[in-house]
Amino acid sequence: MNRNDYIIRPERTSDYRKVENLTREAFWNVYRPGCTEHYILHTYRGREDFVKELDLVMEKEGEIMGHIMYVRAEIRADDGRRIPIMTFGPISIAPEYKRQGYGKALLAYSMEKAAALGVGALCIEGNLDFYGRCGFVVASTRGIHYYAEPRTQEVPYFLLKELREGFLNGVTGIYQTPDGYFIDEQAAERFDSSFPPKKKLKLPGQLV
Repeated sequence: MNRNDYIIRPERTSDYRKVENLTREAFWNVYRPGCTEHYILHTYRGREDFVKELDLVMEKEGEIMGHIMYVRAEIRADDGRRIPIMTFGPISIAPEYKRQGYGKALLAYSMEKAAALGVGALCIEGNLDFYGRCGFVVASTRGIHYYAEPRTQEVPYFLLKELREGFLNGVTGIYQTPDGYFIDEQAAERFDSSFPPKKKLKLPGQLV
């Protein structure tokens, strides 16, 4: 991979189905038999907390092979404030381009864009082995805790990155996953049935 063999641009309406199919291919049988990430993307585009300016695709040789979306979120601070931040995901790279640096490049570009929009921090649920290389740390080490786990427990998959140095200085509190990530499983199944059939497999390492 080099910086000249791809472009990153805003997603267009005409891209929607291609990007949903890309997302489906990228996540199929990864975290569960089948996947729902393409349905999450599909439903999120119409929500107020969806960030259109950070809805980005990556193209290589004229074909879309990567995508990332961002969502507005918040930290409910212990002092009563609601601190506006963002989260992102799904971030999708076509299977044939995975583990070649494209995901990291897409993420880095999108974080630069987010910082330019004034975003102070990001919270995500993800793998520290990957996101740690992009500057993320376990959020509880900064006093920010995941809503679904005890505050006394370090949650290795709940991660944080400041885009503006010092943005969270002195802040402690709770982060909750935005509502749009919680979906109707039956609706997701109906949506998936509109794509070409793929076999669902139960594989080692899946979360569900």
